[in-house]
Amino acid sequence: MTQTPLVVVAAALIDAQSRIFVQQRPADKSMGGLWEFPGGKVEAGEAPEDALIRELREELCIETETACLAPATFATGHIGDRPLLLLLYVCRKWRGQVQLTEAPEGRWLRSHELFSLEMPPADLPLVAMLDALI
Repeated sequence: MTQTPLVVVAAALIDAQSRIFVQQRPADKSMGGLWEFPGGKVEAGEAPEDALIRELREELCIETETACLAPATFATGHIGDRPLLLLLYVCRKWRGQVQLTEAPEGRWLRSHELFSLEMPPADLPLVAMLDALI
């Protein structure tokens, strides 16, 4: 029997200088220490955009709206035996200053600088797509 994919959403927050925000996963979590785009799991019954708005509020203390989220690309992979679908949105407008609530570190980087980061396997294809888009 095929498992239902785990749907995860992520945001490429892009500031006025065309830098992209990434954060480091906490050491005590799966893939700890790797760099990722902010976001998280879509809960049952939740629209992907609503999940991303919630995750950005919880992880970074910023507010945005569905109209400010532009679907950019997606990636597939696995977390253990479970299939993964990772949806990446570009977000250029939000309210508030980025404040980390879970991640030990965050960075604003140019798209080409993302290639040098250690990232989860599902995030890697997203970097090339972002570099081509920006």
